[in-house]
Amino acid sequence: MKVIDLRRYRLIFILFIIVLSLQILLVSVKFTLKMVYPFHYRHLIEKYSREYNLDPLLVAAIIKVESKFNEKAVSIKGAKGLMQISSITGKWASEELKIENYTEEMLFNPDINIKIGCWYLNLLNKQFNNNLSLVLAAYNGGSGNVSKWLKDIRYSEDGINLKNIPFVETKGYVKKVHKSFKIYRYLYKDI
Repeated sequence: MKVIDLRRYRLIFILFIIVLSLQILLVSVKFTLKMVYPFHYRHLIEKYSREYNLDPLLVAAIIKVESKFNEKAVSIKGAKGLMQISSITGKWASEELKIENYTEEMLFNPDINIKIGCWYLNLLNKQFNNNLSLVLAAYNGGSGNVSKWLKDIRYSEDGINLKNIPFVETKGYVKKVHKSFKIYRYLYKDI
């Protein structure tokens, strides 16, 4: 009887250690992922996401892919700031949003950059009926291009969804943002 009890207690102890180890591993993986997928500028992201009816985790995922949360980032094409706003989009948005004394340098200001980026995403959501893949393709490759692709049988069979994105960069961008968005939803699901 004592040998059976000892074995039972040993088995319970081993199971306890395994469960505890798995919990520690899960916590450390999540902690590490949060370092790789941070949520900097959370207050600004949440503020403008609410204002423009967006998921803040999507905005965080876009910023992660666009600039890795580097407010001073400049792309090869000259897009600036956290959400990589182009000069043309920045000027247009500043007029629409009535941003006084606008200069291109303001795109490095996180508050202005996130506001403009969220405003623009909201417009794309309206234009493309909240189809996330189309919105992301338009954010990266231009809304005019996405509209053309939807009319071209090579890229869209139904005029509503894209079966293929002809720009390699844009195709990769859409996949990266979808992946990042999924990870942000896992890490920050409390939002």
